[in-house]
Amino acid sequence: MSDSTSVPVAAGGVAWGSPEARWMLTATVLGSGMAFLDSTVVTVALPAIREDLDTGLAGLQWIVNGYMVTLSALILLSGSLSDRFGRVRLFMWGVAVFALASALCTFAPTLEWLVAGRVAQGVGGALLTPGSLAILQAGFREEDRARAIGAWSGLTGVASAIGPFVGGWLVQIGDWRLIFLINVPLALAVLAIAWFKVPESRDPEAARRLDLPGALLGVTALGGITYALIQWGAVGAAPAVWVGTAVGVLALVLFLVVETRVADPMLPLGMFSSRGFGVTNAATVLIYGSLGTLFFLLVIYLQEVAGYSPVAAGAASLPITLLMLALSARSGRLASRIGPRPQLIAGPLSVAAGLWLLSRIGREAPYLTEVLPGVLLVALGLATTVAPLTATVLASVTERHAGVASGVNNTFARGAQLIGVAAIPALAGIVGGGETGGGVEAGSLIAGFGPAMLVLAGMCAAASLCALLLPRGRMPGAGEASGRGSPPREVGAVPPRGRERPLRFCGVSGPPLRSCPGSTAGDVPGDPRSGRNG
Repeated sequence: MSDSTSVPVAAGGVAWGSPEARWMLTATVLGSGMAFLDSTVVTVALPAIREDLDTGLAGLQWIVNGYMVTLSALILLSGSLSDRFGRVRLFMWGVAVFALASALCTFAPTLEWLVAGRVAQGVGGALLTPGSLAILQAGFREEDRARAIGAWSGLTGVASAIGPFVGGWLVQIGDWRLIFLINVPLALAVLAIAWFKVPESRDPEAARRLDLPGALLGVTALGGITYALIQWGAVGAAPAVWVGTAVGVLALVLFLVVETRVADPMLPLGMFSSRGFGVTNAATVLIYGSLGTLFFLLVIYLQEVAGYSPVAAGAASLPITLLMLALSARSGRLASRIGPRPQLIAGPLSVAAGLWLLSRIGREAPYLTEVLPGVLLVALGLATTVAPLTATVLASVTERHAGVASGVNNTFARGAQLIGVAAIPALAGIVGGGETGGGVEAGSLIAGFGPAMLVLAGMCAAASLCALLLPRGRMPGAGEASGRGSPPREVGAVPPRGRERPLRFCGVSGPPLRSCPGSTAGDVPGDPRSGRNG
C-alpha cells in the first residue's frame, strides 16, 4: 500500500486549492460517498430483491442488518487500526473489501450469499468511513482542515440525497444487482487515486495494543441478539431464538467485562460517568433506532401496498436529507447561543408528531396529502436535533476524548438502527413467510405499519424526555457527574480562533465521526479513535 514517502507532501499539510488537495478530497469523497450511497439504495431495492430471491421479511431484515452488525461492532476498532498502521492504508483496505463484497452481492445466487456479501460490506465500511475524515485531518494544513471537511460533508450529503433516485432508477431500468455493481468501478478509481496521490499518515502515539477480544465479542453480541429478534418475528419462540438470545447476552456481558480490563478499550465505560454523555447517547439510541426502522418500513409499504415505483418510493424521504442539508448549520449555531436543551426537547417531539401522521396513511397513500406532511415534520425535527445532539456528546467529555466520544456515539446509533429493524416489525405484528420464502404478508404490513409508527413515535417522545435531564443554558461538562475532567463550557463561549467552523451536513444514517454544525467541542472532525489531530 501507499506510504508517506511515496507521495510528497509539504510540511504541515497541503494547501486548499492545490492539486494534492483536490486529489485527497476526491478520494475521500468518492470512498465515503460509495458507502453512503449504498446504504440508501439498498433499502429502495428491497421489494425487488424479495421478489427475485423469494425471501420473506426476515430475509429483508438480514439484508439490512448483515451490513449493520459488522459496521457497528468494528467502526471503533478501525480507528485504532488506522492510527497504528496508516490511515490511507486502512482506507484502501476498506475500499477494496467493500468492492469485493459488492461483487459478491452482485452475483449472489441465493439470500445466504447476499447476506454474506452485506456482512463483508460492513467490514469494508467500518474501515473506510472513519479513515476518510482522518486522512483529511492529517493531510490538510491546520487553517484549511475545517474547509476541507466542510466540503467533504456537503458532497457526501449530496450522495445521500441522490441515493434513492439512483437506486430506484437502477431497479426500474435493469436489475437490483446493478446497485451493487456500480460500487466496483467507483472503488477502483478510489484505489488508484489513493495509491498514487494521497500521502500516508500515522499517529506515533497510537495505542500499541488492539482490543481484538472486544471487537469479536461485539460482533457476536450484536449478531446473536439480532438473530434472535429476527427469528422471533419469523417463527416465534423457537429453540433457535433462545439460543441466539443466550449467545448474544453472554457475549454482551463478556464484552462489558473485557472493556473494564483491557488497557485500551474500544468502549471506554468511564466516559458514561458524565451525565451529559449518558443522556445524549440514550437519546441517540432512541432517535436513530426509530429512524432506521422508519426508512426500512416506509419504502416497503409504499411499494408493496401503495403501488409506488422504486424511484417514487425512494424519493419519498428526500425532503429529510434536503432540509438537513439546508438547516443543520443554522441549528448548530442556534444551539451554541441558547444551549442544546430546548432543541433536544422540541426536535424529537417534532419527529414523533411526523411519525404519528405517517401512522395514519392509508392503502393509497397519496404523497402530497398523507406522506409529505409527516415526512416534513420528521425532517424539521431531525434538522433541529442532530447538530446539538452531536455537539453535546462532544462537549460532555474532555477535549482529548472527543474523537472517542464521537465514535462511541456513532456506534450506538448504528447499533440502535440494527436492533430497531430487527425488533419493531415483530412488535407491531408485521410478519413474512419465513426466512426464505413467502414474501411479506400484505395484510400484516397494512395492519402493522400504523402501530409500528406509533412505537417509533413513542421512542422519539422518550428521547425528548431524556433531554430534560440536561442542564439549562450551557453544554454539560465532562466532569459534571463524576467531579472529574474539564469544567463545563458555557454556551455561546467563543472557541479558539481557527479551531471551530460549522459544517454543512450531519448524516441521516448516523452521527458524523466528529463535530457537526455549531459544535462547541472546540475540535474539528478528524481521527475517530484517538481524539488527536493527525
